[in-house]
Order: sequence, then C-alpha cells, then structure tokens
Amino acid sequence: MTLRTPFYPLAGHFAIDLPGARAVFTTRRGGHSSGPYASLNLGFLTDDDQDLVMRNRSTLEAELGVSGLSFVHQVHGAQVRRITAGSTEPAQPPRADGQATDVRGIAPAALVADCLPIAVAGNGAVAMLHAGWRGLAGGVVAAGVDAVRGLGAVGALSAAIGPGAGRCCYQVGPEVHAAFSSLPGAVHCGDTLDLKAIARHQLARAGVAVIDDIDLCTICSERAVLFSHRRDHGVTGRQAGVAWLT
Repeated sequence: MTLRTPFYPLAGHFAIDLPGARAVFTTRRGGHSSGPYASLNLGFLTDDDQDLVMRNRSTLEAELGVSGLSFVHQVHGAQVRRITAGSTEPAQPPRADGQATDVRGIAPAALVADCLPIAVAGNGAVAMLHAGWRGLAGGVVAAGVDAVRGLGAVGALSAAIGPGAGRCCYQVGPEVHAAFSSLPGAVHCGDTLDLKAIARHQLARAGVAVIDDIDLCTICSERAVLFSHRRDHGVTGRQAGVAWLT
C-alpha cells in the first residue's frame, strides 16, 4: 500500500510527524486475535477475547515505544478530555470523543473502524479525536483545537486525518446530508458524504494551518490491512489513532 507524503510506515502502521509530536494510525497487522478480529484488534467493546485485546494493546505500546496509551468511552459526541500533570486516572474510562494532553509519556488514542481518527498538534500539546458524522456535526474538531490551544500549544497548529470511510463508499441518508447543508456542495457526492472534506473544512475554520489527509478508505482498502464496520457488517475489530509529544 503506497502512502502519500508526509505519512510513512512505522512498525506495520502509518505514521506522521507533527509539530512537537508524532501520530500513528494503526493497521490490523501484528496482533494476537483471530477470525474477524485478526489480528491487532484494540477494541474491548467487540466480541473478541478480552485477554487478547489486552495483549494487542500491550504489543502496540511496545511497538511504538510508549507506555501510557489512554483510551476513553467514545459516544459519538464532542467532549474532549484534557489530561494534565495533575490529572488522576479515573476508575472507568470517561465518556468523550477526544483527548488532549501537554504531558510527555501519555499517548491519547481513538478507536475507529470507519470514523475518522484526527490528530491535532502544536508545540506543547497534542490531541487525538474520534470523528464520525455525529461528532463532526457536534463540533468535536473545534473542541479538539480549543483543547490543544488551551493546554498551551504555541505557533501554528497541524492536523493529520487517518484512514476512515471515504467519499467513494460512505453512503448516508438525507438526514445526514442535512446535518451538513451549510457546507460546500462538494462534500455531498450523490448518496455519499465526504467526511474527510468536512473534517478539512472544520480544521481550517478552527485555525489549523497545515492539514494532511492519508486518503485511505477503510471500506474499500485492503481487507487484511484495515478494519471496517460497514464492510464487515459490524463484526470486526478496531484500529486506533494514537498521538504523543516527542
């Protein structure tokens, strides 16, 4: 699979360097799960063996050289959790669809299988967002940018959009198109919707200076590389977007 610059392969995954940070978008390769979850399934809310999911997460930490993968309970909203030096680890993952931090050693992660994983970074802070159509409509992108700025990121911000449902395949109903009726007609492609174009528009409107899109569709890309909820009729694993300060 050919990656567009500035993305590059890293430990079987897709990586990009951002201001003061690195983002990695995982693939389904290199894990311990089998069947429809083969092999690097990172999602506990699937019917995969939970011990294998834990092993997969530990394997990913070792591959990336990070020790603080941080996950939340995603609800397709716009809440972005801010993790600072004084933050305490909750007993249960908080309900949110993004995480931002100014702490080295913590790697915010977002689980996806057609929704977009979006990294936002500036020198001093980084965020990883989970953005399906509901999150995009609800403002998760602006909330993520606000969180990065609020944590002290200086200078121009950059963003990276990882693999997700593409305009080639993401068919939606009129109610979903209506949620983005104020956006340029180019995001509406007949029965399909261009989530990535929506994300780029919202990132630019929020003041992000550099936006890179990996331009990979989870639905029609190689089945052995990426999980897809739509393609696999809901019986599938989850890959992740992960970002951390360097």
